[in-house]
Amino acid sequence: MILKLSEIESLMHEPSASSPILFFEASEAPYGVFSSYSMHAITLDDGVWPSVEHAFQARKFPPDCDLVERIRLAPDPGYACLLGRSREYPLRADWETVKRDIMAELLWAKFTQHADLAELLLATGEAEIVKHSPFDTEWSDGGDGRGQNWMGRLIMVVREKLRESGQRE
Repeated sequence: MILKLSEIESLMHEPSASSPILFFEASEAPYGVFSSYSMHAITLDDGVWPSVEHAFQARKFPPDCDLVERIRLAPDPGYACLLGRSREYPLRADWETVKRDIMAELLWAKFTQHADLAELLLATGEAEIVKHSPFDTEWSDGGDGRGQNWMGRLIMVVREKLRESGQRE
C-alpha cells in the first residue's frame, strides 16, 4: 500500500485530549518499537531490509547506486543512517518530494508484517503519537513541540489505515 502526501494530509486528525504517546529510542518499552531504528525487518519488492531506517536511507539513492547494498548490509540502523547521509553519491533528484510517501510505505510494511506491532499501534486508540527528540524538527517534535513530527503523524495515518483495512483494536 502506497500512501500519497495528499492522502496523508487528508487523514490527519486533531490531537486527542488524552496525553500524547511519546517515543524516541528504539529500545524504550513499550513504544520504542515505533522508531524507524527498531530492528523489525521488512520485506519489500527489492528484498529484505533489517529495519525501516535501512530501507529509508537506501531509497535516497537510485537503485543501481553502489551505496544501496552497503546500507542494506549495515550492522545497525545508526550506521545505515550515517551511510545515507553520505554525499559521496548524489541524492535522487526527487528526494524532497517523495521522502514522506516513502516513509509512509515503509511504515505500512512494518506494521502490516509484524502483527504484534499492529496490535500495539491499534491499542493506542486516538492518542496523538509523537516522536520526541531534540535532534530533529522535521521527523520529530524537536524536543519542545516546535517540530513537525512527521514520523508520529505518519504512524497515526498507518493506524487509521489499519482500522480501515479491517484490523481490530
